[in-house]
Amino acid sequence: MAPERDVTLKVRETAWLATFQDLGREQSEALGVPCGGAADQHSAAVANVLVGNQRGATLLELMGGRFSFTASEPILISVTGAPADVTVNGGKASLWEPVCVPAKGRVVIANARGGMRNYVAFNGTLASGHFMGSAAPEARMGFPQTIAAGQQLELRTSYAGFEHPYLTQPLFRLPVPIPSFDHPLWTIDIVEGPETDAAAGIRELLSSREYTVTAKSNHVGLRLDGPVVHPEGLGEIVSHGVPIGAFEIPHGDELIILGRYRTLTAGYPIVAFATKASLPMLGQARPGQRMTFRWVSQHDAVEAYHESQRLLGLLDSRVANLFAATGLPHHSGQVTTAAAA
Repeated sequence: MAPERDVTLKVRETAWLATFQDLGREQSEALGVPCGGAADQHSAAVANVLVGNQRGATLLELMGGRFSFTASEPILISVTGAPADVTVNGGKASLWEPVCVPAKGRVVIANARGGMRNYVAFNGTLASGHFMGSAAPEARMGFPQTIAAGQQLELRTSYAGFEHPYLTQPLFRLPVPIPSFDHPLWTIDIVEGPETDAAAGIRELLSSREYTVTAKSNHVGLRLDGPVVHPEGLGEIVSHGVPIGAFEIPHGDELIILGRYRTLTAGYPIVAFATKASLPMLGQARPGQRMTFRWVSQHDAVEAYHESQRLLGLLDSRVANLFAATGLPHHSGQVTTAAAA
C-alpha cells in the first residue's frame, strides 16, 4: 500500500446545507444528548463501504442545491443517496459506485430529486471536529459542522490513483443495495406502539390513508398532514425517551415521525413505530412527499432489518476482495469510525 499523504479539498460551491456527518454518537442519549448522525444511515454506510472505509467513517451530507469541490491530488470518492447529477471535470459520473477523481479534478453534485440528501465519502480519513466522539452535527450544543464555499477540507489517504482501462464502463460491478426513489407514493412499514390500542381506529386509518410531509419538518422529526385519531382515557403521559421512528400525535391534528435528533416525547402518545429497515427512506423524505403505511409483525420487521444488513455485509466483503486484488487502499480493518476516534 502506498504511504498516506494529505490532500486538500477546496469547496467551490456549497449546497443549501452541507455538513460533516457519520452514523452518530454512541451512548450519548444516556447523557441527554441525541445520537444524531446521517438521516439516511443506509446511504451513508454504503458510500463509505464503496471507497473502502468503515461504515461509520466521517463523510459529507448534502441537502439540496449545488455542491462542488476540487482536489489537490487524485482521490477515490462515492456519491450515494437521492438521484442527482454528478460530474467529474464535466463528464458524467455514476452514483452508488467508486469514482476515480484525478488531481485538480472538479466534482459537481447537483439537481437532487426524489429524495432530500446525498452523501459523499472519500477513501481515507476526512479531518473534522468531534463532539462526544462523533463528527455528527449538534447545533444546540454549538457544534454545527456546516461547510461553506471557499472552505478547505483536509483528507488523509493512501490512494494514489487507479488506471481504469475501460473508462466508459463502471469501475467495478458490485452488489450495491440501491433503494428506489422513483415512486411518488412511498410505503413505510410500521409496528405497534404503546398507545396504539388507546387510539380507536388508528390501525385502519394509518393503513388506508395518504399522508404528506409538510414544510414544518426538520431534523427532529417529520410533520405529516393527514388524518389522525387522538387516544382517549390515557390521562397524563410522563415525558420519556423514545426510539427513532416513533409516531407521535401532538395536541394538533398532525402526525409526527421522530428522527435522529429527537429528545423526549413531551408527553404525547406514541401510536406506532417505523421499522428499522424503513428509517433510511424516512431520512430522505422532503416536503410534499406522499406516503402510506403498512402494518407488519415484529418478526417481519426484524427479518427485514437483518436482510438489509446481510446485503450491506455482502457489499463490504466484495469491496474488500476487489480492493485487495487491485491494490487499492482498504480501511475497514482500521479504526476510522467517529465513535472510536
